[in-house]
Order: sequence, then structure tokens, then C-alpha cells
Amino acid sequence: MNDINKPAPDVFTAARTRRSIRAYKAEPVAVEIVSEIVALGRHAPSNSNTQPWRVHVLTGATLKRVGAAIQHAFLSGEPGHKRDYHMGPIYGPYLARKRQCGWGLYGTIGIGRGEHAKSRAYHATNYNFFGAPVGLIFSIDRKLEKGSWLDYGMFMQTIMLAARARGLHTCAEAAIANYPDIVRRELDITSDWVVICGMALGYADPEAVINTFQPPRIDLQEYAVFLD
Repeated sequence: MNDINKPAPDVFTAARTRRSIRAYKAEPVAVEIVSEIVALGRHAPSNSNTQPWRVHVLTGATLKRVGAAIQHAFLSGEPGHKRDYHMGPIYGPYLARKRQCGWGLYGTIGIGRGEHAKSRAYHATNYNFFGAPVGLIFSIDRKLEKGSWLDYGMFMQTIMLAARARGLHTCAEAAIANYPDIVRRELDITSDWVVICGMALGYADPEAVINTFQPPRIDLQEYAVFLD
């Protein structure tokens, strides 16, 4: 994996090499590069140019403070955390893919089914952004509906592809949304903003076994219908 941080020369390569990276080098990312990547996100499409995004870019002491606060809440079993939105229900083929991904991910680092203590300890690394030097927190106006969330997904994907073009990697983290009240408290975000998720950003650790994991993708024929 020595070339894992090689910049993607085009959008096809960026899309193919983008994957969820869960271990990062300590090497900092220049603020100019981070700004360039986040700025490109504004070119994502949105319905009637509504641009519903807001992102907090965390580095240094702020990143450590926010990550530590969420991680402490998770490991201590702090009660009362509640997501601003629901991910489910997930069923049928979607549930099968989710399970395959989870078992494959944990299997890559030697954690078997039923090893709950090990699984919990590893899950906690979500909350320090997997050691990445940059963490992003995405939020959206609570009054906005599904259409704006679709716009938001395109915004995030634009950021992820831009990161690959600069030799960086990302991991979108729904787990951050498990503790929206802590995120709002630490970042002074008002309750009328929904915490969507976080995202780790940095240079992938080429020596980390976890970064070899790549879940399978369904075939084109399973999701595309071509009509003439």
C-alpha cells in the first residue's frame, strides 16, 4: 500500500480509490489544502442553489477536545445520547450488506463475532476521528427536508473526491451523530442545526492493516436499468 496516498489524477481514479480509511498518519495537512478541499464542496449541486451545508473544520486542540469528550461519553456509557435522525430500518439485502461489511471490517483486524469488548474498544476510535489530523463536522438546518439532505450528500462526496485529488483520504463517520448534544456543546452549535455526521481527513497510514479492507460493490446490472 505504499502508493495509497498517491494523488488521483482524474475523477474516475478519485472515485475508484476513495474508500473509508480508518487509520491515519500523524502528519498534519496544510491549512491551505484543507481550505481548498472544503471550498470545492460549494460547487456541488443543490436544489435551486439552496446550498444547505455548514461544516466545522477541526484541528489541533479543538479536534482533541471534541474527540475526547465524545469518546469519554461512549466508553463511560453516558446515558441520554440520542441521534437527531434515524438510520433505519435496514432490512433484506441492505441488512445483509451491512453485516457483511461489519464482519469483514472487524475480521481484518482479528476481531471475531461475539468479541464485544474488543469490538467496543475499536468502535471508540471513531470518536477521535481514527487519529486523523483533521475532523469535519457536518450540520444542516433542522427545518430542511429530504431534498436538502440529498444535496448534502453531493456536497460531502465532492469533498471526498477533492481529498483524493490532493493525495488525502477520508472516512465519513455516522457514529459522530450518536452524540449530537456533546458536539453542539463543544462547538457552540444551536439546537436548530442537526448534526449529520463527522468526517476524518488526512494521509492514510500505509502500514495499518485496517486500511486494506475494501467491502465489495454490487455489479452494475444490479442497480442500473438501460433503456433505449
